[in-house]
Amino acid sequence: MRLVVALGGNALLERGEVPGAEIQEKHVAAAVEALAPLAVDHDMIITHGNGPQVGLLALESAQDPNLPHQYPFDVLGAQTQGMIGYFLLQAFENALPGREVVSLVSQTLVDANDSAFTYPTKFVGPVYDEQDAKRIAVLRGWVVRPDGPAWRRVVASPEPQMPVELATIRLLVANAAIVICTGGGGIPVCRGADGLLHGVEAVIDKDLTATILARELNADALLLLTDVANVELGYGSDEARPIYHTTPAALRTEKFPSGSMGPKVEAACRFVETTGNKAIIGRLDDATSLLLGASGTVVEPAPSDGH
Repeated sequence: MRLVVALGGNALLERGEVPGAEIQEKHVAAAVEALAPLAVDHDMIITHGNGPQVGLLALESAQDPNLPHQYPFDVLGAQTQGMIGYFLLQAFENALPGREVVSLVSQTLVDANDSAFTYPTKFVGPVYDEQDAKRIAVLRGWVVRPDGPAWRRVVASPEPQMPVELATIRLLVANAAIVICTGGGGIPVCRGADGLLHGVEAVIDKDLTATILARELNADALLLLTDVANVELGYGSDEARPIYHTTPAALRTEKFPSGSMGPKVEAACRFVETTGNKAIIGRLDDATSLLLGASGTVVEPAPSDGH
């Protein structure tokens, strides 16, 4: 089988955790331990989140007195792809000696006129209490919003259109390499009237890019891995209940938080609707049982959908 795996930010950092290199390497090693058994038997393409990391670099860049201007988000995205890709690359090479593994710095096309640029929604960086968040927002010209009980910075998150390096990714997968690509959803770029690419100030949702990757690479399954066992109805309430098997139509009748489970649900629905194959949302530690349908939330077409 061919699998596209989207690792949530928890694969590298838990909420509120100090973003030290050694802590992230430890989390990556655990993630690869969970994924390596699947990579032995299946083609695997991996993408990952970068919200905490890109937010940290943005904060450091803004505070650096030696810089006349802070680094733009496309550059920060490239930096995080290099760092996280290196962690994953080395961990897979150590776990599966002799297997070809590639970490690719890669771009994703977006529309310069996407409405997301006027209404930023994507959480990046550390968490703050409300008072500190609003104070820092005024100081640095940020937009901040509630993220659960805490507050975080938000930036534009336009719809991904297509990975720029898709042909290269196809070639690598065809040669049985484990491919780590489109980290953070891909470096956001637009193509100008002259046909040339240029970076834009944005962060792309990695789950939505993972859906495009999975569709274009003819993946048999899309695994959206996070730190909760299932998608839940009424998440966070006393009436919360897990969803085990469902369809896109059923999921689309419910509402899920836009800053957390919402993009994963949308990504799962899009993949199933466009391919007829299954998407599974669940815990990273359960990766093997997720593929078997023994855990997580399995999203499949309804029998009448014709797939």
